[in-house]
Amino acid sequence: MRPVADYALLSDCHTTALVSSEGSIDWLCVPRFDSDSVFGRLLDDARGGHWSLAAVDEADTSCDYLDGTLVLETSFSTAGGEVRLRDCLLMPPAPRRDARRRLLRMVEGVRGVVDLEMKFAPRFDYGEIDPWLRHHGHGAHSATGGDDSLLLWSPATVEQAGDARGLRAALSVREGERVPFLMLSLPPEELDAGDWERPDAADLERALDETVQWWRDWLGRLQDGPDAPGLFRSALVLKALSYEPTGAMVAAPTTSLPEAPGGTRNWDYRYSWIRDSVLASRSLAELGCEQEANAFRRFVERSTAGDPADLQIAYGVGGERRLHERELGHLDGYGGAQPVRLGNDAAFQTQLDACAHLVVQGWDWHRRGHSPDDDYWGFLVTLVDSAIERWTAPDSGIWEWRGEPKQFVHSKVMCWAAVDRGLRLARDCGRDAPEQRWSAARDEIREAVEHEGYDHERGVFVQAFGERGMDAALLRLPVLGFVDHRDERIVRTTDAIAEDLALDDEGLLRRHEGDDELDGKEGAFVACSFWLAGALAGQGRHDRARAVFDRAVGTANRLGLFAEEVDPDSGELLGNFPQALTHLSHIEAGLALAQVESREFTTR
Repeated sequence: MRPVADYALLSDCHTTALVSSEGSIDWLCVPRFDSDSVFGRLLDDARGGHWSLAAVDEADTSCDYLDGTLVLETSFSTAGGEVRLRDCLLMPPAPRRDARRRLLRMVEGVRGVVDLEMKFAPRFDYGEIDPWLRHHGHGAHSATGGDDSLLLWSPATVEQAGDARGLRAALSVREGERVPFLMLSLPPEELDAGDWERPDAADLERALDETVQWWRDWLGRLQDGPDAPGLFRSALVLKALSYEPTGAMVAAPTTSLPEAPGGTRNWDYRYSWIRDSVLASRSLAELGCEQEANAFRRFVERSTAGDPADLQIAYGVGGERRLHERELGHLDGYGGAQPVRLGNDAAFQTQLDACAHLVVQGWDWHRRGHSPDDDYWGFLVTLVDSAIERWTAPDSGIWEWRGEPKQFVHSKVMCWAAVDRGLRLARDCGRDAPEQRWSAARDEIREAVEHEGYDHERGVFVQAFGERGMDAALLRLPVLGFVDHRDERIVRTTDAIAEDLALDDEGLLRRHEGDDELDGKEGAFVACSFWLAGALAGQGRHDRARAVFDRAVGTANRLGLFAEEVDPDSGELLGNFPQALTHLSHIEAGLALAQVESREFTTR
């Protein structure tokens, strides 16, 4: 079992692969993020399957992305020489729901001679199906299992492994020599019909160059500024987690990486959460990526059929609604963490913030110069009315509480934000709306939060009505406009969160106080530290904000990828990886700090 931090991310905006620092692809689902895995060693070393390419002799290895891309370069240096391995899912992304994914591994000799071994060992249907291997001549081999097929092509000599459950190649790569390995996923019927072409090595060289350029062109659309290199990496990750055909964005590309080592907090995050996607779209839009924000806005409209009564908090990347959980008992799980889950029942929870996020997104879209048309305005009106109708109900909240629903303060404030933005839109756009009723509801929600969601003795907001515990989600109140950043109540609340939820002295926080009725102890939730940095920046406490921001940034792996959580003592990354919420929160906090630092610079 390799540490989560050891992995790099590849993407073609349809699916992703995770590659270890030693050149092993240990996670890949095709053709989509949420498809069955074909390489799943991440969840079971023996059964999961992998595709490795590594030096035979002892080697020093190092890896990094080519500048401005998600093309990974791994170097193997031995006593006899050095080679570079460049890995990527080829771009540009297919605009339709194409079943074909192309994963290229290009080996290049840098100096001397290096002996390498390639092992191609797919296991279909999450490790349950061994491959049927066939040789098609002229460097092409295939592996088929169920309704999946993979085609492997290389000019290297590839043959069946001794156990007949995979393919292997032994090769010596000299200085200046290039050897490609291309994997193509396609339906078995297309493989059998010969509906594919053997690639040409020169074509693969061009495809690699085009992929590098595609990522750099996309990144070139972003606006520069302080902390830009780090923020740009997070922006690349958010783009990588988006599904090109529909505009959906997955919360993470993995399932069942445990939040508590060896525990049961193992969830499938390969779906599109409304909250994460709206916040990610906003972060990308702030950096100049309007297209991604609009694509997700349209995805949600389609998926809900325009009716908030049908709204779920999460969908499949194609808009699918049936995400019911099931367990895979045949897999060991990462580090023995059981169960391994497919699907996520949280999709069917009541979370009052879902409607509100969509209205806030509509307001943000308007502020960027895109006022709602008649159909979109009608959809937003139903969302506001739904928030008014439901705001008094308990819900599962932002943290997807699996115990008894509560009257979460953050959820109430989100309902307030839905009504507030609806009123602003109506007035700004000259739209008909029941403004008197909406204004009364907005005032009623505020009064309830300030009375029942506020500990008057301590002078702080609390997690839920009638309780005294802290919740890091309260750091979002000034972002939503419910209170000013420098309102003494939120300043005191920020200090209470920093103290009561602290897992170290530098700003790492757990999500909330209280028992969420699940087994295992969570680590620090990294997004919360970025929220704390943003809150402190808004309050003018710049030095402390920068220190917390830098501590949170320091939890990333060597490639700038963030997990959901981190063990504050060991630094071990926990939970699904990489995590969209952490990366978008990194961008949000970085922009907040940049704004404060810009003001300080101009007043000197």
